[in-house]
Amino acid sequence: METLHLIVGLGNPGAEYAKTRHNAGFLLVEILAAKWKFDWANEKKFRARIAKGENNGKRILLCEPQTFMNLSGETVGAVKDFYRLPLAQIMVAVDDADLPFGEIRLRPGGGSGGHHGLESIEQHLSSREFARLRIGIGRLDGAREITSHVLGKFDSSENELLEKVLSRAAGQIDCWLDAGLQKAMSQFNGVVDSKTEEKNK
Repeated sequence: METLHLIVGLGNPGAEYAKTRHNAGFLLVEILAAKWKFDWANEKKFRARIAKGENNGKRILLCEPQTFMNLSGETVGAVKDFYRLPLAQIMVAVDDADLPFGEIRLRPGGGSGGHHGLESIEQHLSSREFARLRIGIGRLDGAREITSHVLGKFDSSENELLEKVLSRAAGQIDCWLDAGLQKAMSQFNGVVDSKTEEKNK
């Protein structure tokens, strides 16, 4: 059996934050759980919702930290230590206001870009060398204060593109699991539109 892979979606717990832009990571891992028919359970020792199972011979752990965004690293660090996971088998899905809505970008590491969830994970893992899949949520033109935008819900006019973005991001994670990071980056990174969706079906 293959080694365990951990896929973390970042977000804030609670009904008031459901389907907000900041919870794009939650939305993605929930799609993966539905796709792979994994069941969610609350794991108090990790302060997380966890869904686990097997897909294509891979053992997979999906994780939604319930610590609130700024303390996400407490959960990720605890899960990593408990399962003795190498960094190469960890993927973090996160919203990114510096990427336009409709674009995704997978990277093997890098800075937090000011994202407090990533900052917390970097602190608790003592490393930046873990894969992060950034889901673009954009920002309002000329706005420096983006809190209300980030914590706002996706508009009804954005739902169709959001569905395509999450579907493409789920496909990118499938590719990462099956063929590795480099292929997943080269095949899926970029702007999501109808043409690229047809090509990658």
